[in-house]
Amino acid sequence: MCTHNVTKRLVKEAKINSLPVELKYWPIRRYMDIYKKSLDDIEEFWEQEARKLEWFRTWDKILEWDPPFAKWFPGGLINASYLCVDRHLKTWRRNKVAIYWEGENSEERTLSYSQLHREVNRLAVALRKLGVKDGDRIALYLPMIPELPVAMLASARIGAIHTVIFSGFSSMALADRINDTEAKVLITADGGYRRGKAIKLKEIADLALENAPSVEKVIVVKRRGQEVKMKEDRDIWYHELVKNIQGSIDPMPIESTHPLYILYTSGTTGKPKGIVHSTGGYLVFINSMYQWVFDIREDSVYWCTADVGWVTGHSSIVYAPLMHGASIVVYEGAPDYPKPDRWWEIIEKYKVTIFYTSPTAIRMFMKYGEEWPKKHDLSSLTILGSVGEPINPEAWLWYFKHIGGERCPIVDTWWQTETGGVMISPAPGIGLVPLKPGSATFPLPGIDAEVVDDNGKPTPPGVRGYLVIKKPWPAMLMTLYKDPERYKQTYWSRFPGVYYTGDYCIKDEDGYFWLLGRADEVLKVAGHRMGTMELESAAISHPAVAEAAVIGKPHEIKGESIVIFAILKQDHVPSEGLHEELREHMRKTIGPIAMPDEIYFVSKLPKTRSGKIMRRVLKAVVSDAPIGDVTTLEDEASVEEVKQVYEEFKKIIGHT
Repeated sequence: MCTHNVTKRLVKEAKINSLPVELKYWPIRRYMDIYKKSLDDIEEFWEQEARKLEWFRTWDKILEWDPPFAKWFPGGLINASYLCVDRHLKTWRRNKVAIYWEGENSEERTLSYSQLHREVNRLAVALRKLGVKDGDRIALYLPMIPELPVAMLASARIGAIHTVIFSGFSSMALADRINDTEAKVLITADGGYRRGKAIKLKEIADLALENAPSVEKVIVVKRRGQEVKMKEDRDIWYHELVKNIQGSIDPMPIESTHPLYILYTSGTTGKPKGIVHSTGGYLVFINSMYQWVFDIREDSVYWCTADVGWVTGHSSIVYAPLMHGASIVVYEGAPDYPKPDRWWEIIEKYKVTIFYTSPTAIRMFMKYGEEWPKKHDLSSLTILGSVGEPINPEAWLWYFKHIGGERCPIVDTWWQTETGGVMISPAPGIGLVPLKPGSATFPLPGIDAEVVDDNGKPTPPGVRGYLVIKKPWPAMLMTLYKDPERYKQTYWSRFPGVYYTGDYCIKDEDGYFWLLGRADEVLKVAGHRMGTMELESAAISHPAVAEAAVIGKPHEIKGESIVIFAILKQDHVPSEGLHEELREHMRKTIGPIAMPDEIYFVSKLPKTRSGKIMRRVLKAVVSDAPIGDVTTLEDEASVEEVKQVYEEFKKIIGHT
């Protein structure tokens, strides 16, 4: 393993040395005391956390651990819909706002907890009348509208298993997921909006259903009011289905180990993996975890900008905040449409207190400049969050200064679809430790995380290794749907007996964790292995660069050469001089081996709608290979620009 030079530099520059000694070390010691006690007896620890929820029946056993399969709180009976909705009706929260919904075209809807209870009940009763039983699968292919969390909670209420399918997926991707789950019902919409354009979801769904015979009924939400084809005896308008529903249906007591949902990962290769999450263990974990990480309070207005189609949306928009009785913001639309201050406008409008977004979005706003957030009153904010990928220190500091007003702690969270909830993060709800820009700090209580080398041995401080989790935790995936062997092979074979995350990480001398991105996103240049995150962080540390994506390109001598696609800040323009300056900056920051062979300046990068850079698309462009599936692409024009810039810039500078 090689020492991570960029991280060493960032650790050295972290702005915590001005703290008084007693304040610098006491919070860490206090947190580590809590953390160590949680690992002494994980079953006792998680049992105490489980008792913070309301159960219809307590468990027979805390954990059945048959490595690598875990069953948490078997015998316990619980219901997610009850915890997120019904229990609040016994309190003053019944009239509290549960959901503030904002459409891309500034439409508004507000649902109180009592109104949410009514909507969830109406759909749950309707699903029962359609023949949906506990254990049946329901596919949800919806834009970011209130009916999406309503459908999730209605499914959970009657013991059905939902699978949310990102509304940016193609008909083929939709059909694949429906077929794998053998979903009985599909809930979709006539359409949606994205950057002012109509997304024809019903048309896409109809194409998918030509090859998805398991679906018996299609429920269609009238979102846009556009004309769509409705198939007789199969398709039903949502509003017509629920309008005459009378009464309610009690939440079904669900066995703790019963699946709550299946969520498919969307890797670049291979069949998507159906991640299965339990009911009881998952709910226990995210309930505690969100209190620790976000310090949710009665007056919290919580906004996670993710799409519900991803796990961040499941845990961070629907289940955890609603269990805590928070008011949540749900936004349908792009972050910078119609203007770059759209998000800051929403924060000011709803007095958002907790804001949770991705480093990719932050870097995009850095490109637009700080004058846009300055137009709005962001003083309601108390905590900022980061999720989706490691955040580089420059973006961290910009976020802290220009969005948080240098008063809001940033919780830099690491987790995965598979983990169900945040695993490594600052925890203001327990006690805030000194923050280091770019570090996710420490594992949360009950999470036995370690960084190991190729032989599974802990790495020394400052040396890169693989992040692993050594003990089971309640929100861990139960298995891969219909594929337990792949589950064992993917997550448990690399280091027997421990969960392999697939991410690179280092721990510094203070024990802080620094996430470095996926272990498979590694370039091998002249025998040297370097992660894309390390290289991108170095590029972004240049004062002219707002965002960067690094890929490898086959090279006859070096094996791979480094190629950078960079977005410049608004007050900088592409030039040959800046090209050479950035090359030299990479050499000085990491070393001569990191000097890129090619640099391309672009105005946008190909990203998914969840904000992740599609590096494989960039790699295909520079390798003259097929682009492949781009159904999750946010903006198709980004690919065309990359192609054009690649060809034009090569003519200007040649290959250096």
